[in-house]
Amino acid sequence: MIEVLLMLIVVLLTATIVASVEYYKHVQRAQREYEKAREALEDIVLSFNRELKREADKLELVAFKVEESSAKVNANLKRVDIIEQKIVPIESKVRAMNDNDKTVLFKITEINNKTHDMEISHQTLKTQIRELEEKVKKIAEFPEIRSEPVIPIRRDKAMSALTDTEVIVLEMLSTEGPKTAPEIKDRVKLSREHTARLMKKLYEKGYLERETGKIPFRYRVKEEMKKILNKAENE
Repeated sequence: MIEVLLMLIVVLLTATIVASVEYYKHVQRAQREYEKAREALEDIVLSFNRELKREADKLELVAFKVEESSAKVNANLKRVDIIEQKIVPIESKVRAMNDNDKTVLFKITEINNKTHDMEISHQTLKTQIRELEEKVKKIAEFPEIRSEPVIPIRRDKAMSALTDTEVIVLEMLSTEGPKTAPEIKDRVKLSREHTARLMKKLYEKGYLERETGKIPFRYRVKEEMKKILNKAENE
């Protein structure tokens, strides 16, 4: 009877050991599968972040181009107003001319033709301006891309890390108030792309704040940076 009991215990112990070994192997396989899945997920997240950054850079460039286009549209509108002001007195003079004078009639015909061409050009320009305004409005309705809060500026490193051009831009914004990128480009005599990169760098490093409520964007100096600039001038 004791021998049978011992045999039964041995069998149970053996079965337990075998089951434990199999369970351990199963756990090890599951652990390896988990590690593979985690690495794959990390690769996917990293790839998505890179793609998102590229799209953000593209949108930044589009916004800058829209700003420049808006400035050109405003200049064209002013030219159209000047043309209209010139047309009004011409029409008044034409009505006062002697209709019986053939020479005058010929000149009137010429002026009317030119006026008609100008009106057509004017209408075409207005149509193009309306289309451009609609495109600007659509772009302005895109979701805002907001950066994470920047690291606070340290006074002992703020000035030494800036180039001469960057200091000029910061001092300009500090003394004259917020400005758009096209306005800054005209003042510092840089190319459109160079100015875009410069403003993006100053914004991302926390020197500037950006008003994104409408296009073109307006940049202003952070209060903390303005105090540092004022203190540097006093010293």
